[in-house]
Amino acid sequence: MLRVGDLQRSIDFYTQVLGMTLLRTTERPEQKYDLAFVGYGRNPEHAEIELTYNYGVDKYELGSAFGHVAIGVPDVAATCAAVREKAAALGGAITREPGPVKGGSTVIAFITDPDGYKIELIQRDAG
Repeated sequence: MLRVGDLQRSIDFYTQVLGMTLLRTTERPEQKYDLAFVGYGRNPEHAEIELTYNYGVDKYELGSAFGHVAIGVPDVAATCAAVREKAAALGGAITREPGPVKGGSTVIAFITDPDGYKIELIQRDAG
């Protein structure tokens, strides 16, 4: 679960930039929060990310315990290109350009989402 400052902005980033699908939403006005679940498929076959918007909170301290979310993508360079293309409108940034992981050959990159959460992109073969 990631707490976000603007739910629609985050939904747009994860769906339009990372190619995830909005799986479902839940509105809890009496409890003053809304949820959106995004992913490449539904549980239990695929992991989902729960985006939580708490009414009236537009920014969070990320803390020192959080490292990053890792996502396998078919083409790290293409995903970074989408971040570059859409960053002005949807937020996000590239913090490590695509290239092999230190000491290995797996292609990775790091990006941040509009709330500053770090995401490691790991190139995965389609098969």
